[in-house]
Amino acid sequence: MENKIKLLVTGASGQLGSELKHLAANYPDFEFLFTDVAELDITKPGQAEKFVAENPVSFIINCAAYTAVDKAEEDHDKAFLINAIAVDYLIDAARMSDATLIHVSTDYVFDGTKNSPYHEEDVAIPESAYGQTKYEGENLIMYSDIPAIIIRTSWLYSTFGNNFVKTMLRLGTEKEAINVVYDQVGTPTYARNLAQAILEIVSKISVKPIKTREIYHYTNEGVTSWYDFASEIFRHRSLSCKVHPIDTSKYPTPAKRPAFSVLSKDKIKREFNLSIPHWVDSLHQMLRDLDEK
Repeated sequence: MENKIKLLVTGASGQLGSELKHLAANYPDFEFLFTDVAELDITKPGQAEKFVAENPVSFIINCAAYTAVDKAEEDHDKAFLINAIAVDYLIDAARMSDATLIHVSTDYVFDGTKNSPYHEEDVAIPESAYGQTKYEGENLIMYSDIPAIIIRTSWLYSTFGNNFVKTMLRLGTEKEAINVVYDQVGTPTYARNLAQAILEIVSKISVKPIKTREIYHYTNEGVTSWYDFASEIFRHRSLSCKVHPIDTSKYPTPAKRPAFSVLSKDKIKREFNLSIPHWVDSLHQMLRDLDEK
């Protein structure tokens, strides 16, 4: 019997890692090693290298990240440790194991001043500590010597963990009305769709390996605001809670968010022949999946 392709997944208890775990049974040719901080602390020097020395893998999928955007403003050192320094350790582990690194990044590397979708080659100008530390992690990979793929995504939500959709569902039953910003525009991404895309990419590059480092963008299709996103959640669930649109200036946060962060998916669709669902369809699917949990 042919040997299975071994994949190390870090941050396996987060939204994306949990969705990869959910889909794992659909990929019998893959052997998954799902880890979180209890099994593998990627922020400790040498731990990732030790792990792959004992468990050789062909792919490392890094789903671990410091994602508390506002908290990162005052906790920069921890965000930098997880989003950048730990990435450097994973690069060393990938080199040791002759593995391809797949790393998940964010739309927050952009300042949000464009009025057309961001392409991979657009200049990154992060305006938050979170965005800056994620961009530093990207740079470590791009200036390394290992085969790697960076996938930037945005507005991630899932049936697992805490996220905007679940918060809206809770508030929609508790409140008569809520305020949601309408002047931040982007695209929601169902983590299960992103997980599926990652596994499709792994399937393809396991047959035709890459030797370089590339950046790709992946979100669901379409464009919306947080206000319209919340409104669609309430509409689909027939919740009577009213959603009032407000300016970002009326909802100040420690970290600055990009006002426009729509990402172009042309490159990832073209190079990996991916079909990407619209955000509304994916939201409805997630709500059905949530009911089945």
